[in-house]
Amino acid sequence: MTIIISFFIGLTAGAFGGLIGIGGGLIMIPLMTEVLKLTQHKAHGTSLVALVFTGIGGATTYAFHGAMDITAAVLLASVAVFTAPLGARYSHALSERKLKKYFGIFLIVCSLLLLIKPYLANMLGTVPGYTKVIIFLITGAFTGFLSGMMGVGGGTIMVPVMVILTGFTQHIAQGTSLLVMIPTGCIGAFTHWKIGNVATEMLIGLIPGIILGTYLGGNFANILPDNILRLIFASIMIFVSFRYLTKSSPE
Repeated sequence: MTIIISFFIGLTAGAFGGLIGIGGGLIMIPLMTEVLKLTQHKAHGTSLVALVFTGIGGATTYAFHGAMDITAAVLLASVAVFTAPLGARYSHALSERKLKKYFGIFLIVCSLLLLIKPYLANMLGTVPGYTKVIIFLITGAFTGFLSGMMGVGGGTIMVPVMVILTGFTQHIAQGTSLLVMIPTGCIGAFTHWKIGNVATEMLIGLIPGIILGTYLGGNFANILPDNILRLIFASIMIFVSFRYLTKSSPE
């Protein structure tokens, strides 16, 4: 029964991950703690292992449609792989309540910025090439740390930054984000596994569900118009952020 439940959790997370360019941790973690009764730390570690497969399946699908920027992915991942294990270890000493509150506020800010992206793009214009490199490196460092700490892929950070600050389309930003999740997730997941935060028995169902869900979500995403996809992404982030801000957690 556990394998069947974990399969459907993986299927749901993979579908959303492929559709909106995130690893699916924001969906997997609440489901694993509420339905499968995993501890928060084990849910984070297990989520990171599973999202590696979200990245593989999703990035392959987006690459097939030509929606990916390899250079940006390399720059983002080059620093994210170093900060991901730091985030994974820091999660042990972090107050769960404060982390959820701060992350909820961050998601609201990102989603609002994403909704007004067309207006910001007109005001900001196109940034120079060297500025984009700096933006990618800083974003990669923050993304890696948050990925390891929260058990998420980091698409909630990378996608808005790429869309708003570097002028990527929503589709290319999501495809690039999914590619970055592969090396970042591997490093973070390995750190969580070493400290005992991975429920390996759940992976038997999660991984097949993730692969199938990501394939379906990724193909469907490339059918939707850019503005519709951006609205879906922002709406889901707002919904998740309110769950972070309103759900009480012990210190």
